[in-house]
Parts: sequence; structure tokens; C-alpha cells
Amino acid sequence: MSQRITDELKDIDITNVSSSHRHLQQLPYVHKVGKPPKQNLLKEVAATVKETFFADDPLHHFKDQPRSRKFVLGLETVFPIFEWGRKYDFSKFKGDLMAGLTIASLCIPQDIGYAKLANLDPQYGLYSSFVPPLVYAFMGSSRDIAIGPVAVVSLLLGTLLRSEIDSSENPLDYRRLAFTATFFAGITQFILGFFRLGFLIDFLSHAAIVGFMAGAAITIALQQLKGLLGIQHFTKKSDIVSVMQSVWTTVHHGWNWQTIVIGMSFLALLLLAKYIGKKNQKYFWVPAIAPFISIILATLIVYATRADKHGVQIVKHIRKGINPSSVDQIFFTGEYLAKGFRIGVVAGMVALTEAVVIGRTFASMKDYQLDGNKEMVALGTMNVVGSLTSCYVTTGSFSRSAVNCMAGCHTPVSNIVMSLVVLLTLELITPLFNYTPNAILASIIISAVLGLVDVESAILIWKIDKFDFVACMGAFFGVVFASVEIGLLIAISISFAKILLQVTRPRTAVLGKIPRTNVYRNILQYPEASKVPGILIVRVDSAIYFSNSNYIKERILRWLTDEEEKLKENSQPRIQYLIVEMSPVTDIDTSGIHAFEELYRSLLKRDITLVLANPGPVVVDKIHASGFAELIGDDKIFLTVADAVLTFAPTMEEP
Repeated sequence: MSQRITDELKDIDITNVSSSHRHLQQLPYVHKVGKPPKQNLLKEVAATVKETFFADDPLHHFKDQPRSRKFVLGLETVFPIFEWGRKYDFSKFKGDLMAGLTIASLCIPQDIGYAKLANLDPQYGLYSSFVPPLVYAFMGSSRDIAIGPVAVVSLLLGTLLRSEIDSSENPLDYRRLAFTATFFAGITQFILGFFRLGFLIDFLSHAAIVGFMAGAAITIALQQLKGLLGIQHFTKKSDIVSVMQSVWTTVHHGWNWQTIVIGMSFLALLLLAKYIGKKNQKYFWVPAIAPFISIILATLIVYATRADKHGVQIVKHIRKGINPSSVDQIFFTGEYLAKGFRIGVVAGMVALTEAVVIGRTFASMKDYQLDGNKEMVALGTMNVVGSLTSCYVTTGSFSRSAVNCMAGCHTPVSNIVMSLVVLLTLELITPLFNYTPNAILASIIISAVLGLVDVESAILIWKIDKFDFVACMGAFFGVVFASVEIGLLIAISISFAKILLQVTRPRTAVLGKIPRTNVYRNILQYPEASKVPGILIVRVDSAIYFSNSNYIKERILRWLTDEEEKLKENSQPRIQYLIVEMSPVTDIDTSGIHAFEELYRSLLKRDITLVLANPGPVVVDKIHASGFAELIGDDKIFLTVADAVLTFAPTMEEP
């Protein structure tokens, strides 16, 4: 009898083995996840450094070249003018000449006004459109950007300088501090470009820039009410409350009606010119030359009527001649050295952000590549040279660059043409601006900065991302109701807060199978996707680091708890497998590994098997190096979610 029982047990074992063998034969082929080959540590570090700082492989064209050719290529890299200059012809020069003359007619009146924003004498605005554009023409790689003083940077620089020195009480030290700040702005820009740290400026989001620029535009326009209304005693604060108080308290005794007539008339003319140019691009030259014509007409009117004798404030004097040297005026020692450095870094970063955004915009429009780091080196060099030649911080101007592009520029030669026109202005015609009323300068600045208020972009930001809109409005209200530096600080803070929020609280999703496919997607995005009985599939949409590893572990367990409660309420089978889809997980650190080990132990207590699907090469390498792969078993790591589901739920029916 015992022999018969033994024979029956053998028959059962044979039957089970045979059944298991048939079951394995029925399973589809499942490709194993490949373990990447072990890399040399030095090669791995070198590859990481290259990808971080040299992602565009800037030295690729130097490979396999003779030494003489490498020298020429190096010269062309530092001075792109030697590269495009070889292909330069007369047809390109005609376009650059027209564009240069057009932007010169726009920049001259703007420069005089922007210098006032920085609390500097008018000639310093003209100086800053003479030397820096020449330097940029030799070193810059953008074909369209027009260099010179800009409203936002002028206001920022003036605000920061005024917080340290009163320009009316100590004009010499104020001017010296401006040159010192410009010097360090250039050094900051050069260092960022030379060491290929340009990615740092990307931390200021597009939404924050839109809000900051709009707020700065409103602030600049409000500051111009002093010149537009003829007010002599005006607040030195820039917030909207202080400015409006200063305006309304002088209504009965501080406003000058002749100034208001001149200012408002020409402001209406300038806005009409902008409308004509915007309505029909064939007339782009109308808003470009309107400021120059306006300044000539206003000057003639004041001179003919002697309106300056009736309270109309005029420029009075613009120093004649080219830029004097300012090498001996920069603070290299003393208490103002640190202040100049701090102001220079802030102004330099803002100027750099504006220039790079403008350069990328036009490069994208004309379909050519722009090396951001090379641009930073060029901008930094021109500001360092500018600081030594009585210039303050300059950068790319969006309004002038747009006119430059529409006027038919082909190369940076348009900047050279503009610079030469400014030179002639400094040498020959600056005395003619003596009777230029401040009201026309205020009108020119107001008409120029209104274009910085981009309502359409703000609406689009609201539609796309509400958090981005908060950043946009935070920067806007910070500038308008506090100050430019507070607005900038808010913009940077909210941008960093968004990055931290996304890093520390990454998205996770429960996946389901889309009918009639082997594709698993977010069940919130695809309501028709069905969950797999007995299996919970969760996707992690971020790299797993110390900053988010604990949150990810707790979020996965919360998904699991919620799902188990639903199954219990509906009397459905419990969860037996948890599949973590890891294709979006680009990296994982030791904290992430520890979090997964804790997750594995928690699941073990619940009698649930942890399964990983589609980990990338970096993740695979680290989970093997840490021993986590051996802990859960190599047979629990799959190439796709579909492979994992087919392995652990082979009898699942098609939903």
C-alpha cells in the first residue's frame, strides 16, 4: 500500500512538473533588463563634466586639424568677425548700412533719456552706444542684436547706486561707483561665459522675466511723469504709491502746462508712429525715426519760443567729444569696492539675461545657432572695456534689435555703423541738444518701455501654468509696489521655489492598460484604461534623490493603501504585486536606494511583491552596485510593464 501511495505522489509530481513546464512554454518571451558594462571612474567623471559644461561640444571642429588651422579656428572662435568677414560682400553691407542708420536714429534720443534713468549726465548714454557696440561687433555671434543702454538695466543701476550715494550731493563718487559696477558686471558676465556657467541664468523663469519686465516698464513710465508734467521736486523712491503721492501733491503748484503740452503732443505722435509700424511692417522705419524727428522738432520749438524761460526744463548741456578714459575712476580699493561688486553682479546678471533672451529669440526666428557662453564672453568683455571708457552697463535692446532685424541687417556691422553715427553725434552735433526739453525725453522713454508690458504672454502663462502666473505676478507687483531689486528678488525666489517644489514633490501616477493594446498609461489621463486585478502599477515621474526619496516612498504606500481600501469595499482580490514603472527615473542616489529598501520591507510585511519596470542604465547600475537587485531578485526587474504583467498575471483576460 505504501508503494502505491509513493507511486501516486510520483505521478502527481510528474504531472505538476509537466504542467509547470507547459505553463512556462505558454509564456511569451521576456527580454531581460541589461546591466550596463562597468565604466572607468575617470571616464565617467569626464563624460559627466563634458555633458554638464560642454554639451554643445564646442571643440569638435578642432579635431584632426593641423596646428596652423587650429590657430585660425581659435581666432575665429574668440573673434567671429574673422569667420563671417571672409564671406562679407557689398549686398550685405547695404542691408547693414540701412539697419545701422535706422537704429542710430532710434538710439541717440533713447540713450540721452536712459542716462537720466541711471542718474548720469546725458553724454554717458551716448558714450555707452559708441565703444561697447564696436567691441561686440568683433566678438559677438548674434547677427541681429543691437547693443546699447536699455531702460530696465538703467533704472536698476540707478536705483542701486542711489541707495549708496546721492548723485546730487556727490556726483563724482556716484559716477565712479557706476563705472566700478559696470566693471564688475563685465567680469561677472565674462566668468560665466568662460567657465561655461551660462545655465545659471536659466534659473530665472520666462514667467518671472515677463512679470519683472512689465513691472519695470510701469515703474520707468511713472518715473517719467516728472519730466512729462514739468515737476521740479520729485520723490527719489520708485514704488507706485510714493510716485503718485509726489504727482498729486504738486497738482496746483508744481505742474507746468507748456511742458505738458509738449510732452503729451509728442507722446501721442510717438504712439501713433508705433501703431503704424505695428499695423504694417513695411513702415517699420516710421517708429524707428520718430524719436529722432521728435527730438529735433521739440528742440526747435523750445528754441524758437524760448519756452525754457517759462518753466520748460531742458537738457542744457551735453559734453562734446568722444569717451574720456575712466581707468583711474574705478574703485579698486576702499569701502565702495564691495558695493560696486554687489551692484555690478546684480546689474550684470539682469543685463545678461535680457541679452541672451533677445539673442535666442532672433536666432530662432532666422534659424541659426547662437552660442550662449560665447555671447556672455563678448558681453562681459564689452562691459569691462566700456567701464574703462566712461560707459555704464550695456546689453542688447529688444526694441532696437527688432528694428535692426526688420531693417535688413545681415551681420554685426550694423552695430559698427550705429557706433560711427554716435561718434559723429558726439563730435559735431551735441551742442544742438542743449535746448532739448526733458518732456520729449520722457515721452520717448514712455513710448519705448510700453512694449515691455506683454499682456498676451501673461494671459498665456495663466492658461498654461498657474504657478508660473504666480511667479509672473509676484515679480510684477514686487517691482511696482516695492522696488526693482525687491521685484528681482521675488522673481528669483519664486523661480527657485518652483524648482524646489518640483524636485521635492515629484508627480506619481497609477497606470492602467489601454484597451486592445499592451500600453499602460495614467488612468487620470486615460479614463478608459483598466487596472490589472491583483496588481498595482505606479509610475514615478522624476529622478529619485535625498530631497524626494522619502516622499516618493510614502506616496507609493499611500497609493497602495487607497487601492486596498477600495478593493476591500468591493470584495475584490487583494493586491499581490506592486510594479513601479521607472522609465522617467533618470537617476537615483543612496537615499533613493534606502527608500526602496524600506518600501520593499514594508511590502514584505503585507505579502506583496515589489517589481521594477524599465529602469534606465544609471539606475540599473546603482541598484546592482548597492545589492538591491539581489535583494528583490533579478527576476523582479523587467524591460516593460507589459512584460511584468504577463509574467505575474498570465491568465489575465483582455479588458
